Amino acid sequence: MRALIIDDERLARDELRRLLLEHPQVEIVGEAAGVQEGLQQIARLSPELIFLDVQMPDGSGFDLLTALEQPPAVIFTTAYDRYAIRAFDVSALDYLLKPVDPPRLAQALQKRLPAPASASASAPAVTAAASAPPDGKVFIKDGERCWFVALDDIVLFESEGNYTRVYFDHHRPLLLRSLSQMEARLDAAKFMRISRSQIVNLARVTGIAPAPAGGMALTLQGDLRVAMSRRRAILFKQFNRL
Repeated sequence: MRALIIDDERLARDELRRLLLEHPQVEIVGEAAGVQEGLQQIARLSPELIFLDVQMPDGSGFDLLTALEQPPAVIFTTAYDRYAIRAFDVSALDYLLKPVDPPRLAQALQKRLPAPASASASAPAVTAAASAPPDGKVFIKDGERCWFVALDDIVLFESEGNYTRVYFDHHRPLLLRSLSQMEARLDAAKFMRISRSQIVNLARVTGIAPAPAGGMALTLQGDLRVAMSRRRAILFKQFNRL
């Protein structure tokens, strides 16, 4: 597994490299000493896993994740325990306090590394799920709150200027991307733009009713109600064979 270390402390990077020598399945492909350098290295090296410090001179690890379209798997390494809740809000594999404890590092890596070939075929399915890459998810940072949300769990995307409000569970955070940017990465078989300002998850539509001027009114999971234009309603009917 290709891994990148992002930490502004050289001694911390060296120590983590030393500890990872005990895990030959992990290939350290590079290092970065800050957020901007980390972003450049991720774009150049495409790591599958990043070891990420929280506090760095040019920003935080959370700032780095916000700037990525599809972040790699993340293990936070930091001297501060107060960020742990935020780390797990973004579905980090683990949160390791410095100095990193070797057994805790091994435990964290087990959540991402594939099981050995000799592993029992009856191993719990959760092992495979835990090692799956974060594809099909979107990272959202809104103020102090962060989430790693599966696209299938999102009910509605709604444009607010250059930002997009995302509806899932009982949350309504703003995503720092435009609706058009989001539309470009969505599966057209699952998501449909029903107006200039809204995209719905078709699997989350719970009710359909006619609306004036040939449009349609949709009820979404969570009792959300949205209006579909006449032109979009025609496409919706054709798509769903109504």
